[in-house]
Amino acid sequence: MMLKDYQYSVGQRFMNYVVIDTQSDHASKDFPSTAKQKNLANLLVNELHKMGIVDANMDEYGYVYATIPANTPKKNVPVICFCAHMDTSSDCSGTNVKPILHKNFNGNAIVLPDDPSQVISTDKYPYLKSHIGNDIITASGNTLLGADDKAGVAIIMDAAQYLMQHPEVKHGTIKILFTPDEEVGRGTEHVNLQYLGADYGYTLDGGEAGHLEVETFSADSLTLTIFGVSAHPGYAKNKLVNALKLAGELLAILPKGEWSPETTEKKQGFVHPVRMEGVAEKATIEFIIRDFETANLAKYEERLKHFAESVVGCYNGAYFEMEVKEQYRNMYEVLQHHPQVISFAEEAYQRVGLVVKKEPIRGGTDGSRLSFMGLPCPNIFTGMQGIHSKKEWVSVKDMELAVETLVELSKIWEEKQQ
Repeated sequence: MMLKDYQYSVGQRFMNYVVIDTQSDHASKDFPSTAKQKNLANLLVNELHKMGIVDANMDEYGYVYATIPANTPKKNVPVICFCAHMDTSSDCSGTNVKPILHKNFNGNAIVLPDDPSQVISTDKYPYLKSHIGNDIITASGNTLLGADDKAGVAIIMDAAQYLMQHPEVKHGTIKILFTPDEEVGRGTEHVNLQYLGADYGYTLDGGEAGHLEVETFSADSLTLTIFGVSAHPGYAKNKLVNALKLAGELLAILPKGEWSPETTEKKQGFVHPVRMEGVAEKATIEFIIRDFETANLAKYEERLKHFAESVVGCYNGAYFEMEVKEQYRNMYEVLQHHPQVISFAEEAYQRVGLVVKKEPIRGGTDGSRLSFMGLPCPNIFTGMQGIHSKKEWVSVKDMELAVETLVELSKIWEEKQQ
């Protein structure tokens, strides 16, 4: 299915958005973590105003809120929200992104011109084979592309434009939400759900066309601080206990064949050290803890504690402390109580000719937190591939399919009400 009498804008919008540097910053204490995210937010507000969405605005925290008014005589149509995040990952440079449109992809390996060692091929990305003949967008080789999640942003914007231009398509009130700082785990920290006023939501932050994500990891962060015993190195015999060495011992005894991202898949959980710093007197290791069963997180944390005890307990005067913080929880714990939010999405996929593939996310989205904040929120595909890397790419056709899916989803919520 294609939207009748409509010239899609999603591809051009996407290429306009990715040149705006919106990388977030894990180390920043500000919100948003980088002020430059507001540059995209301001652009989106202006574009929404031009569509005729009069209430579009950016708040002090950089969130963009907007409303597509209902145009149906039916009462009690639930308010739905489409959400995407504006920031990009700090895993790879997002400065001076140069998007390249590869028209009518012929199946040959794509060599990125600014760094010919960066090659995107169907061998490495089998999904690319299904896009021979389609238009593909990549970066130039020196940066990430930013499809995560500017593809989602562009899809929502194009769907909004279509709905504003086609009042014959009946729908209830639709809210739009663009968030900062998702990539640093703070995307919902200051969101105002009361102001947003939605009953159900959909994030646009998924991968292959047809994928519908209703399960995520549950996630905690854990900071383990090891306290050694300081002494002058020239007179340290039988006195010094080097916290850095204890931290190294602890990392060395972690399981090699299990319990780590590099040895797990599907619904297997893991414990993953992501950062370490310190001096001889004090060393800190930061971990992320992941599993699809929330109850397993506490078991993993207790196991890690035993490993730490087995190392630190061997040294007189040394000790450690652990701090655990909840990050997000498996969205399915909420979504299972709202089956219509999933079934309506499945019907929308089918209407545009897609086979629904429900797969768990080995990660999390803003939808994970939004679900537990009272906005049940599964995750819809955008087509993004190779994310957080110089080999990131997206198909224009996938983004157009996602636009169609949002239009159909808007219609279904209206049709299902009496």
